[in-house]
Amino acid sequence: MWRARLPRRIVIKNTMKVGIDSGIINFPLLIYGSSVGWMSPMTLILQSDKSPRGTPFTDDEISWMASAPFITSIPAVVAFGFVVDKFGRKLALLLCTAQFLGCWVIKLSSHEFGAFVAARSLVGVGMAGCYVVTPLYTNEISDSTIRGALGTLTILSQTVGNLLLYIVGGMLSYRSTLWFSLSLPIAHILLAVTIPESPAYLIRKGKKEKANRVVAWLRCRRENDPLVQREMDNLNKEQAQESNKFALKEILTDTILFRAFRMTLALALAREVCGTLPVLHFASDIFKQATEGGVTLRLSPNEQAMMLGGVQPLLFATSLISGLGMCLLAVWFLLRSMDVALPGWIPIAALCLCIFCDASGLQPISVVVLGEMFSFKEEQSREQALKKSWREKKQDNRFEDWVQGQTRRHDEQYRSTVNAITEGLACAIDFLQLRFFKPISSSVGVHVTFFFFSAVCLINAVYVIIVVPETRARSVDEIYEDITTERERAEHRSKGNDNFVSRL
Repeated sequence: MWRARLPRRIVIKNTMKVGIDSGIINFPLLIYGSSVGWMSPMTLILQSDKSPRGTPFTDDEISWMASAPFITSIPAVVAFGFVVDKFGRKLALLLCTAQFLGCWVIKLSSHEFGAFVAARSLVGVGMAGCYVVTPLYTNEISDSTIRGALGTLTILSQTVGNLLLYIVGGMLSYRSTLWFSLSLPIAHILLAVTIPESPAYLIRKGKKEKANRVVAWLRCRRENDPLVQREMDNLNKEQAQESNKFALKEILTDTILFRAFRMTLALALAREVCGTLPVLHFASDIFKQATEGGVTLRLSPNEQAMMLGGVQPLLFATSLISGLGMCLLAVWFLLRSMDVALPGWIPIAALCLCIFCDASGLQPISVVVLGEMFSFKEEQSREQALKKSWREKKQDNRFEDWVQGQTRRHDEQYRSTVNAITEGLACAIDFLQLRFFKPISSSVGVHVTFFFFSAVCLINAVYVIIVVPETRARSVDEIYEDITTERERAEHRSKGNDNFVSRL
């Protein structure tokens, strides 16, 4: 490990430098989180007699405002995929921030429904850019020893943004909240000019000397340092092996790959339809309903919503707990509609539990499973199998170099393809549930929607137990063997292929 050979002072300096840069890179996610958090306290104002428009917004209008980002985010993902490769990570990051800047400018300029929908549509474009650019940018400037820790900034930044606007929205007036929100993208633009471009992008564009200077600056070493040169060699190899081919056909026609794809897709959909997204957007409105009918709570609806934005533990929570929490919430609202006296703390506790489960389990686990089922472990396992076969046949060992390049390209195609499909479908699902959450809740009762979310979580819990294999600390060979039927194993053995990954 290269960091073990460096003086402690240099290691700390390098970690701080990369950590600060990663914080700046992930700052747009905080701004996006604040845009989501803005909906919760402001919905109460927009639908009240004090609405800035002069007349209260309807449930249908609020639903369009909440769901608009998830329509524009679908094409924006494709657009930012082009921008980030053509014009660089840094420019793409600034373009993300510009969308949020435009959002708050529009809201300050007009109070009409069309203006709000246009502003929220820009949020969707910025959100798509954030999730395309920030993980890639963070990964490319950090070294492997702290890459995992920096990866948690994605969820953490968004959650801090949610909490920030819950607090600010409860303390400031409507327009003061907008001015505060406008200051966030302005601050990021000023900070972002100080961070370097990604070394990987610079190498792709043939600017190797500049990439070498950036790596040396990030690692706090001289440009001719052996460790810097080693990292540059690795970047050059990765660039030579890179491929952007869309591998959907291979995934759909291969039985085992398609089965793994179905599992990751099911987990991603359950993650989106677990009920937390409507809760984050309409938390204050939900708590307002909870206080109707004589139930008294010491906290205002917006202060209760602040309790949903805590720091997210990474290693706890299950679909089962979230499902039971949603079920408890649904039963509480159902009994309240029957004028049954119940403690007012129950919906607060249930919603906090569900948000906690989502942040610490449903959100990260679905991403981890995708990474494990379509990870570089697959590349290593397949590479070893092909090399062994090649040596046994006493062929030219130069073929091993080709094997390494082919397996890396093959694996990247699968993971990027699966990720693109799941994220695009997730955006469509998010649009539908935010578009119809308030109208359905108003027409049939909010308890019906929470019963639905509960059912999704509980079904997902059963699905995970019965279908999804354990992926932690296991090779892709072992994972794929678990999801392969006995008949498929027999067919592979009859063909003389005992390795489930090498056949890919």
